[in-house]
Amino acid sequence: MGMRLLLDTHALVWWWTDDSRLPAAARAAIAAPGNVVYVSTVSAWEIATKHRIGKWREVERMVAEFASLLRRSRFQPLPVGMDHALRSGGLPGPHRDPFDRMLIAQAGLEGLPVVTGDSVFADYGADVIWG
Repeated sequence: MGMRLLLDTHALVWWWTDDSRLPAAARAAIAAPGNVVYVSTVSAWEIATKHRIGKWREVERMVAEFASLLRRSRFQPLPVGMDHALRSGGLPGPHRDPFDRMLIAQAGLEGLPVVTGDSVFADYGADVIWG
């Protein structure tokens, strides 16, 4: 049996665009047949928000086809629950990114390592898969 893991939003986008910035170790974890890969609904929110405000123009197709891409990738959706919201809102420290805070909370509550290149996840005690 494989492991369960959660994709940070940039890892998800880089997987879907085959971006070379996604390191081999992260690619291997995502591609491993026995692993269950989760994508938080917060990633859909982040992609749509950043596209709307002009910060991430290259994700337009992803916004339009998010559910289809998720199914084709065989990724599992991870809804945001009340417990996730409470944990996210109560996280200490100065980190203000609401998307990261929610992913950190979900990873902690669900016991999921996070595929991310963002060091803030490890700062909050999340297990990280990256390089």
